[in-house]
Amino acid sequence: MKHMILSAMVAAGVMAGAGVAVSGEAEDKAVKARQAVMQLYSFNLGKLGAMVKGEMDYDAAQAKLAADNLVKAASIGQDAMWPEGSAMEDAGMEGKTWAKKAAWTTYPEVANKHKALQEAAAKMADAAGGGVDAIKAAIGGVGGSCKGCHEDFRAPKK
Repeated sequence: MKHMILSAMVAAGVMAGAGVAVSGEAEDKAVKARQAVMQLYSFNLGKLGAMVKGEMDYDAAQAKLAADNLVKAASIGQDAMWPEGSAMEDAGMEGKTWAKKAAWTTYPEVANKHKALQEAAAKMADAAGGGVDAIKAAIGGVGGSCKGCHEDFRAPKK
């Protein structure tokens, strides 16, 4: 059931961003789709972090599922979710997104940071079933890749 829900969320996000042209409603859908992907990252990384912090009992199957979900979410093609004109500095986008224009103007740097997330997520998936210490060893790479992108390409929420 959980896989079906995740698959439906991923499909909805992909479909929401597919073929997006730059215009008000389309930009809003693209922003919502990319925010949905970020929520998937947050939810699954949160479960792994809770295990590391002792806030949640370690469960190898749940850890592996969360880590595998990170890999899947990081592999979603996101190009259509990032149309020109959907940065926080763009007209009509104020308060709808915290994505900085630098994500577009410094490309392919943002793509390189996304690749780092994919690589760190794969390492996490390899480690997740191996106990809390294995998660601790891998979680920094995932968090660091998230931080690297957010520091450069996302403004803090107000």
